Amino acid sequence: MSFTYQASCVERLIDSHGEVELVDVFFFNKNTSKSKSSTHFEIRAFFIYFTSEIFSKHMKNIILFDDDHRDNFLPLTYTRPMGELRMGILTTKEKWEKILGGRVSFITQEYLAEKYPIRVENDNFIINASVLPTMQMASIVKNLKENEAVLHEGELIATRMNAAQIEQLMKDEEIAELQGFELGDADMFRITCLTDLFQHNDRAIRADFELLTHNRTSESLSESNLIRGAHQIFVEKGVEVECCILNAETGPIYIGKDVKILEGTMLRGPIAFCEGTVVKMGTKIYGASTFGPFSKVGGEINNSVIFGYSNKGHDGYLGNSVIGEWCNLGADTNVSNMKNNYAEVEQWNYKAQKLLKTGLQFCGLVMGDHSKCSINTMFNTATVVGVSANIFGAGFPPKFVPSFSWGECARF
Repeated sequence: MSFTYQASCVERLIDSHGEVELVDVFFFNKNTSKSKSSTHFEIRAFFIYFTSEIFSKHMKNIILFDDDHRDNFLPLTYTRPMGELRMGILTTKEKWEKILGGRVSFITQEYLAEKYPIRVENDNFIINASVLPTMQMASIVKNLKENEAVLHEGELIATRMNAAQIEQLMKDEEIAELQGFELGDADMFRITCLTDLFQHNDRAIRADFELLTHNRTSESLSESNLIRGAHQIFVEKGVEVECCILNAETGPIYIGKDVKILEGTMLRGPIAFCEGTVVKMGTKIYGASTFGPFSKVGGEINNSVIFGYSNKGHDGYLGNSVIGEWCNLGADTNVSNMKNNYAEVEQWNYKAQKLLKTGLQFCGLVMGDHSKCSINTMFNTATVVGVSANIFGAGFPPKFVPSFSWGECARF
């Protein structure tokens, strides 16, 4: 028996992350016109492969490179390229992939290259990883011709290169063919130091909220919740929220897939909860705060960013802070974010190897990946903790705790 076949009821081929969705395919008997099930896997697989090939050819190849500001983001960039920093709802990588419709790889430190390899194609968009996409910046990058480069005060922001030119770039050779032009007054959103991650998180949440929710319909919240500014609340599938207070009149609240927000939680936007986050009972959260995938949070939190997979699940205060992945803050851990004399805060800078003024009055804790602290830990204003440190004991730890430190506050 012979069949003709066609795809029907295909609403979209590209999902919200720019990837090809599995679409339902029906096969029609040429003689009877009766539909047969799409369990003809060989033809279905071919169709999916075929559409994947079509759209992959139209996806832009994007390469984010670490610039000289990379060391200003230590200890967070010890374990990731700058493009994997999370701010708002998405990482910088995810922002560029979504807004340009492409796939991102990295030019980063040699020891990170095995985990974050570069992918080079015939046509490549090279973008400074300290630059977050705005609509205007994305338009400028999209319209770059090969051999054109965008500069800001002589510093490379973005360029479009072929594979041979990237090889020259990797060898630190001069690329004579590039024609550069200054960015001028274009809208550029750029981060250059650790404190930018929480200080500009409000703008980042609002931009990502618009990017992720445009022309989409939110899931509904139950009537057990007290809600203000419902039009600025977006709820993904699988969310559990009961008997909570959500105030989005001060900024949007994004609640990602399978998030659980337990009873008595009070939220004041802008706030972003990424997939799988759990918010413990009675938690108080002020914006602008971000909680990466599968975080667990509780207590009182203000203007802080947790990258993901970390626990701050108990009472205690965390404010104006950035916490990496796989961290744990013990019960009743408290972070000071302001000096008693209201003076400008100083923070450890790895590049300068000393405390530098931040220009801020409020600055809390920065903690690198895999670091932990015991119950009742007290962190001084603007403390920086490296990677894989384990802090316990009475008293305040020093304002700088190096990576792999282990022990009591007075004896690391």
